[in-house]
Amino acid sequence: MQRLRLVFDNFTLILIAVVAAATLIPVHGVGAAIFDVITTAAIALLFFMHGAKLSRSAIIAGATHWRLHLLVFACTFIMFPLLGWGFKPVLEPLLGSPLYVGVLYLCVLPGTVQSAIAFTSIAKGNVSAAVCSASASSIIGIVLTPFLLKLVLDASAEQGTTSMVSAIVHISAQLLLPFVAGHLSRPWIGNWIDRNRHWLVSVDQSSILLVVYTAFSASVVGGLWQTVPPKALLIVTIISCVLLALALGLTTILSRKLSFSTEDEITIVFCGSKKSMATGVPMAQVLFTGSAIGPALLPLIIFHQIQLMVCSVMAQRYARRVATLTAATATSP
Repeated sequence: MQRLRLVFDNFTLILIAVVAAATLIPVHGVGAAIFDVITTAAIALLFFMHGAKLSRSAIIAGATHWRLHLLVFACTFIMFPLLGWGFKPVLEPLLGSPLYVGVLYLCVLPGTVQSAIAFTSIAKGNVSAAVCSASASSIIGIVLTPFLLKLVLDASAEQGTTSMVSAIVHISAQLLLPFVAGHLSRPWIGNWIDRNRHWLVSVDQSSILLVVYTAFSASVVGGLWQTVPPKALLIVTIISCVLLALALGLTTILSRKLSFSTEDEITIVFCGSKKSMATGVPMAQVLFTGSAIGPALLPLIIFHQIQLMVCSVMAQRYARRVATLTAATATSP
């Protein structure tokens, strides 16, 4: 657990440093064009690796648990968007339109894969169901996120977004095709991928950091910090905490009301309450244009770090609870 938390803490510090670097030394002109090409290649590599990591046996093992998956998808793609849309009368005046768009974008994203599975495993939850649910959420979200963004935002070019049809075409070309290619290549490279997962995480994180630097550079050049004051960042942090608390509370209540086991409850909580930066950052490059990318990513970056810190504590508590229940069952006559 300490090692997992250390990795996240290091990545968080590096991520902050990258945002600071983009603020102080933004890439522009010819350099920006070069970085765009490199970023496109990094995104393709990132999703190729995601596809290659996806085990079909794990999918088959967890796919039969359809009630759990439906609840996770409902929380990810219905509950979250409704929360973001429902709080519009409060959030938009507080944040302004660009950052509120970022909150809505956060709400329509798919859940995480790696950290959701890791926390489910630490908490002694249903890992096979978590692998299936988190992976399916990531794949479905590639296509579903633009539709949801259109529904909750009525996205248009005037709001700094590309058209929905154009976005889906670009997302399919840049994200879905590499993902499918990676998964189809798993019979040949799957064993190598599984043996080297520990350092391939660095490849994932490096790709995300490169996209963040390129996206924030474009936004800084376009006047990001003139439109996003420090007070707004504090408000986004508070809103992220409230969103996460609501998501964790609702997923816990729903899983218990629907009579899921403790192991399944753990899976539902960790898969249904989290949002993916690995998917959200590269997707923002396609869905948003120009200076709109930075404000769109800020809520996601802040929410992502908060969810990791909170869920690491929750995973430990769940693990102790499961251990206590197991011990009580073993000693009962």
